[in-house]
Formats: sequence, C-alpha cells, structure tokens
Amino acid sequence: MQIFEFQLPPELQSSIEFIRKEIVNLKENYQPKEPTTYLTRQEVAKLLSVDISSVHNFSKKGLLQKYMIGGRCLYIRSEVEKSIVKINN
Repeated sequence: MQIFEFQLPPELQSSIEFIRKEIVNLKENYQPKEPTTYLTRQEVAKLLSVDISSVHNFSKKGLLQKYMIGGRCLYIRSEVEKSIVKINN
C-alpha cells in the first residue's frame, strides 16, 4: 500500500498558521461580556453600607453616576464598585 504526501502551497500554509495563532490568542484573552446589572438607590445604599441620603449626596457630588428611567433612579453596579477607591496610609 502506497501513502501519498500532499504538500500545501506556501501561501495557504502561512494563512493556516496565522489562523491557528489567532485562535490561540483568542482563547487566552477572551473574556465573556457580562450583562449590565442595575441597582436601585436602596440597593446601592446597602452595598456601600450607607444611608440613602449618602447615595444622593454621592450622586450630587459626581462620585456616583445615576441613570433615570420612568422616574426611577438606577445605578450600574460595576460603576458603583469602580467608584470605591483605595486610600494609601
């Protein structure tokens, strides 16, 4: 029985190698996008262990970004978490 070896053209080989590298790179760096989670003022207050009035004051000072829909005030959880800053003592 005779086995035939098939040689791919060089440009096709380089294209296949490029695709392989891109797939490996994608596997290493892929981060699935998480859905946006919205919080009410009460939920933000509970998360930060503060009063609702403090949440209001943080919003007025620009420390927290609030969003309005239908008369409701909402906050994006990831933004609230990013607003917490580390203090170096």
